[in-house]
Amino acid sequence: MPARISSAVAAAAMAALIAMPASAGDFRLTSPDMPDGRMPAAQVLSAAYGFGCDGGNLSPALTWQGAPAGTRSFVLTVHDPDAPTGIGWTHWVVANIPADAQGIETGASGNAARLPAGAVETRTDFGVPGYGGACPPEGREHRYVFTLTALGIEALPVATPEAMPALIGFFANAHALGKAVLEVRYGR
Repeated sequence: MPARISSAVAAAAMAALIAMPASAGDFRLTSPDMPDGRMPAAQVLSAAYGFGCDGGNLSPALTWQGAPAGTRSFVLTVHDPDAPTGIGWTHWVVANIPADAQGIETGASGNAARLPAGAVETRTDFGVPGYGGACPPEGREHRYVFTLTALGIEALPVATPEAMPALIGFFANAHALGKAVLEVRYGR
């Protein structure tokens, strides 16, 4: 019986971490590439991936402000909760973004010199690190949720190019001070 109580307490603690509010105070995430809440062709998946889309597959520019006090780094994720997988689809993960960074420029994915110093792109649901653009099945619009998590630690020790999105998410949520969310939509 004590093992069950212990598991229940651990599960409740994790649920509390995950249930953190989506935004904290004035912490905001915006994109000059997607000002109208729509994903343009430049950010759509390219034909090279074989999913039937023919976009530019450029990671979008993102800017942020108002991070919570005590922020020592950030993690960025892009997730499509509407993907027909049962658990959604992670399109981009960037960990260990330094606290003094205020954004990421257009097309920075895949080029460490264009990412904030020290940032690490990790695996996505495409199986490799880097940005993979939107490409929902035809006939349905999907939501693409960009989440910037402010962390109370300088770097996630598990953030390597081989790290899976769930592992990064687990550690990011455990050290989260707040989150800024930008949702855009795309359909074809």
